[in-house]
Order: sequence, then C-alpha cells, then structure tokens
Amino acid sequence: MTSNVAHERRGRRRTDAEPAVAAGWAEPGRDRRGPLRPEKLTPTRLRISGRLLTRFFQAGDGLALVLGGLIASALTHGADVLLIYGGAALATFASLRLFDCYKFGRREDLAMHLMRVTVAFAVAVAMCFAVLTHFVGVIKLAASLGVWTPLAFLCVAAAHGLWWVNVKRWRANGRLTPNLVIVGATGAAERLIAAILETREANVLGVFDDRAERGPEALHRVPLLGGTDKLLAHRIMPFVDRIVITVPPEARERINALLERLKVLPNEITLLLDREGEAPEAEAIDRIANIPLTRISGAEINQGKALTKRAQDLIVGSIALVLTAPIMLMVALAVKLDSPGPIFFRQRRHGFNNEEIVVWKFRSMRNEAADAKAARQISADDDRVTRVGKFIRKTSLDELPQLINVLAGEMSLVGPRPHAIGMKTGDVESSRLIAEYAHRHRMKPGMTGWAAINGSRGAVDTPELVRQRVALDIEYIERQSFWLDLYIMFMTVPCLLGDSETVR
Repeated sequence: MTSNVAHERRGRRRTDAEPAVAAGWAEPGRDRRGPLRPEKLTPTRLRISGRLLTRFFQAGDGLALVLGGLIASALTHGADVLLIYGGAALATFASLRLFDCYKFGRREDLAMHLMRVTVAFAVAVAMCFAVLTHFVGVIKLAASLGVWTPLAFLCVAAAHGLWWVNVKRWRANGRLTPNLVIVGATGAAERLIAAILETREANVLGVFDDRAERGPEALHRVPLLGGTDKLLAHRIMPFVDRIVITVPPEARERINALLERLKVLPNEITLLLDREGEAPEAEAIDRIANIPLTRISGAEINQGKALTKRAQDLIVGSIALVLTAPIMLMVALAVKLDSPGPIFFRQRRHGFNNEEIVVWKFRSMRNEAADAKAARQISADDDRVTRVGKFIRKTSLDELPQLINVLAGEMSLVGPRPHAIGMKTGDVESSRLIAEYAHRHRMKPGMTGWAAINGSRGAVDTPELVRQRVALDIEYIERQSFWLDLYIMFMTVPCLLGDSETVR
C-alpha cells in the first residue's frame, strides 16, 4: 500500500522563491489546525485522568448499591436480607466491571450504555440465584431480590446517566482528551495519526521536524508547524500534555540530539520508535490516552497526589481567605489612601507547564512606575516602592490576593514561586541563565514554597541566585507530599517574620 507520506513527498516543495511558505510552513490560506485540533485549547492543569475518573465512578456505584440496599432493608425483614443484599451488591459491582460499564466509548450513546448496565444487572441477579440458593430458600431469595433489584438498578442507572453526561461534556471541552505534538514526520508518525483519527482518543496539535525540506507539508492533514526551534517557543506548548518523538530506532544520534534540545521544556516527552511497518501505534492509543509509552523526561503527574493537593488548596485556601479578609480590607484601604492608582497590581507570570496566568497582588509601587515584566528587580531603598508598599512587601501581605489564584486552580498554596514573564537578571532574561529553568513549571506555582523557607526569597538578581532558586524548586517538586506541604506552610510565617535582611 502506498504511504500517504510518500505520496505527499512527491508534491510541491518549498523553494527560496516562496518566502511565505518558507516562513509559515504552509501555503497561504492552508488549514493550520488540521482534523485533530479542538476549537478551544484547554490548559493541561485542567486535564482529568481517565484512570482516576474510573475509580471515582466505581466509588459512586458502590454508594448507589449501598443506598439501594438500605432502602430495600427498610422495606423487608429477616436475618438473611443483609447476606442477600451484600452478595447482590458484590455480584453487581463485579458484573459492571465485566461488561465494561466504565468505558464510556465515544461512539456509544446513552441508551446503549444503559443497556449494558441493564445486562450487567441481569447477570448479577442470575449469579445471586446460582450461589445464594444454597444458603437461602428460593422463595425468600426471589422476594428479597424482587425488592432490591429495581431500587439498586434505578440508583445505579441514575448515576451512570450522570457519568455519561459529564464524560460527554468533559470530552467536548478537552478535559478528558490529551493534547499531543509529534516530533518527526516519519512513517510511525503517519500511522499514529491514522490510528488516532479512528479512535479520537487524543488531539494531535501539529508535527515538528527539522528536516522539513525533505518532508511533507502535512500528515493526514495534521500540519507541519516547523522545526524544534519553532516547537520550543510555540504558543501551543502550554496546552500540550505530551511530546511524542517518532524516529527510526537506528537514528540514535538524532534521538539524543532531540532529547538534549527538548529537555528544557516542562512537557512530558515519550518515545515511539518506527519499527518499519510493524505498526504498533493502533495498539498504543489507549496507552497514549492514559499512561506514557516510553517516558523520557518531563512532568509525570501522580493523579492521587494532585487530587490531594487540590483538596488541600481548596480547604486551607478557603479558610485562609475568610480569616485574612479583614486584613485584606485594611491593606486595600491603606494602599488607596497612600498613593493614587488601583488597589491591585496584576502581572502575567508562568504557571504550570509554562501556561501564562495573571497573578494578583496589592499594589506596592507608584502606579506610574509599575513594572509588569520585572525588567528591573526590586532593590534596597527602591524609589518606586510606596510607604505602605514597603510594609506590605516586608510582611508579604501584598501576596494575600493570590488566594484568589489558588482557589481558581491557577496556583497552589505551596509550590515554586511564579516569576514574571520576561523577568531579567541584570540584562539577561532569567530563564536563559539555566537550562533547567522551565522544570520549575512542572508543578503549579505557589504562594510559598521550599525555596522561600530555605532562604531563597525576594529578588534573584544574580545568576547564582537564579541557580539556587531553581535547584530548590526542583528539589521540592521531586519530594512533594501532603506532609511536606503542611510543614512548609507551618514554617512560612516564622521564616518571613524572622528575615529582616532579604529585600522583598
């Protein structure tokens, strides 16, 4: 069978006389989105794990079965009902898993899904009759299950209707579908895209290849967006869950060169080797949608930890917002009376996976001297800082509005401190001073962090301070746990109040 890649390679090539094509990697007017790019890109921090969601649905079904059993117990009597209802619940739970009732296929409508749930219930009841008849009389068993089955079925069917509606909604807004970019316009890339077009279990935002002059302009209409230089700075990267490298296995030097260039990104990188026609890609789609293929580097998200951390942020953050509300009102009044200008200062900073977020602070500088890009970092006796600004910066009260960012899910209570986009150390952008700088974006930024309680606070106005901050942030990301976060929160206030030398 003739490959689409080979066919497209016989098409029109770019030449020096085609500046528009050379600059844009596409003919004017050509579709730059392709068939596998959603209308709206969702930040990776909002992505939902399919595996974690399945556990949640199973827990919901467990509660629904217990609820059905409790209602049935209230309507029936006898010492055997607990045995019957407990056995029926276990049999139903096993049957729901056996019939893939947690799969929620893209092409399956609600009626078909509920039919599968109905069949699972019928099989579970049959199992109960086959097993429990030896312990309970047939008449007693039939009477008890006659009460329990419709009640439990209604509870579980209602739950699955709710699951189905939410899964459809989450798929539509991109929260359940991972976004990929492919590096390498190879046969493996072509087959991978073809398989994804069949299953729609992932979005392919584009293909990048340094050898574009020898490659096609698109693979199955997924556009070639440029080389690795374009990839490193492309605006879609904060929305990319995974970079998939597809190159021939014998090209070891090329693989190593690609990994060396791409390791500066916070995105997860996986490797899919071109096995010369073995086409393992179709079988790999489920793994792409759920777990890595061959993980090389980047953020590997522990969904259990992420869920615990989010719950911690919501609970502690909500309590902190209520407790500090009077303080924030007084600070807001003081800022307004001290100097003309707005109460709040908003600044674009890097969040998780290099996503651009707007961080809120109380304004501490004269309005006309505000520096949104942190081109000049704070210094001792900085003439831009107001009288109230000196106090709220020294006590970190200016950071309290970031509780809004935490509750919105853009930040965490504990994590690497977010730096302004384009922040400079001297005359050089801080992000260019150390290759691993973006690795600190493999976790949501925090209001406080490991670096803050270990002396790395305030300005990072020398290359050594940048390296120290990044090293501490990466150490935290590797060690992060619920208890470490509690320790950091507990130590933050005494560390800040006991530090009279750091310029903040």
